[in-house]
Amino acid sequence: MAADFAHLKRDIQYLEEAGAKILHLDIMDGHFVPNLSFGVPVVEAIRRSTQLPLDVHLMLQNPKKYLAVFRHAGADFLSIHIEVAPDPRTLFDEIRKLGAIPGLVSNPPTPVESVLPYVNDCELILTMSVMPGFGGQTFDSRSLDKIRRIRRVANENTLISVDGGIGESTIADVAAAGANLFVVGTALLGKPDIKKQFQKLQQLITNEDEIG
Repeated sequence: MAADFAHLKRDIQYLEEAGAKILHLDIMDGHFVPNLSFGVPVVEAIRRSTQLPLDVHLMLQNPKKYLAVFRHAGADFLSIHIEVAPDPRTLFDEIRKLGAIPGLVSNPPTPVESVLPYVNDCELILTMSVMPGFGGQTFDSRSLDKIRRIRRVANENTLISVDGGIGESTIADVAAAGANLFVVGTALLGKPDIKKQFQKLQQLITNEDEIG
């Protein structure tokens, strides 16, 4: 969402050169979230432009309908929201059958208890630290406790991701809470020197986890 859509390939190259390990793609349907972003053709174009893994975040009312199309478009991770899939295990199975990696997402008001039973049924747990739909929002500090509780029950190799308001003033606290994958939008792509900003954010993560 924070990229320049007229110059996506350029921005992807900047991120690769900076050291990003994963690209996070926000897919919005205008129903589950009050905004539209982009669809399959843009994901296909991004796939042609990079070898980095694509973490496709499905902010959709009916994610099941679109799992196969986004996988075929190039998604490596397919992340779905607990709010529209109260028991997500069957969707995790479908995602794996498609050859992708399943992820589970929760919004700030959603109790962490709804996510905890499924933490070890998927490889990626994403905690939203803003309400999804628009970039540039203020970080919701309630997410820190959710991340801590997820970290306590998650497998060692689980990707514990956080998305929303991640930047210089928040990334260290999020890392200390247990996150090891950081979705950074305007605090990275909104800067004139992306590589320098990436390095600055890395330095703020005391456990040397990776920024995606």
